[in-house]
Amino acid sequence: MILVNHPLIRVHITVIRDREASVDQFRLHLTALARLLAFPALEDLQTRSVEVTTPLATAPGEALLYEPILVPVLRAGLGLVEGFRDVIPGSIVSHLGMYRDHETLRPVRYYSNFPEHRKSHPFILLDPMLATGGSAVNALDYLKEEGAQNIRLVSVIAAPEGVRRVESEHPDVPVYTAALDDHLDERGYILPGLGDAGDRQFGTL
Repeated sequence: MILVNHPLIRVHITVIRDREASVDQFRLHLTALARLLAFPALEDLQTRSVEVTTPLATAPGEALLYEPILVPVLRAGLGLVEGFRDVIPGSIVSHLGMYRDHETLRPVRYYSNFPEHRKSHPFILLDPMLATGGSAVNALDYLKEEGAQNIRLVSVIAAPEGVRRVESEHPDVPVYTAALDDHLDERGYILPGLGDAGDRQFGTL
């Protein structure tokens, strides 16, 4: 696990944890967190050499060899897409619909649109909360079954239980998070956490 520690990250997390934060505040600061998390998560992207013409001459430069594929886990993961696309405008978005059964705490997959012709691209799995790890492991299983080879998982807040499970079942997938919280409660929610990230960014409380 890579814990991304930066003063601005700590400030933005404080805002989204606050139960008094409005929907607009939550979304704004979640997007800001996504931008900050994008840099460490993408620092090893491969590039190719290009040449551009400036107003005065030509200059050497670089372009991405493979555009990243952003895979937000619906619906909460949508809150991280805009921030990542601000940093990498050419990125492709491949949605993955999953929800957690509140009785069994197991993930249920209901939608996917994997880009078959881009299996060699880096895949960035986006899910703000890494709680039990069940949804993350299920999503990673799916991406690998479809042929993805280069995958990173990005969350905003993680529980130790979820991190351990992902690292145990997918040790080749780096996990980036902005905060490692204390533990899960009896319902599988992260404590102290921030509540349901989907409900809070879309106002369905």
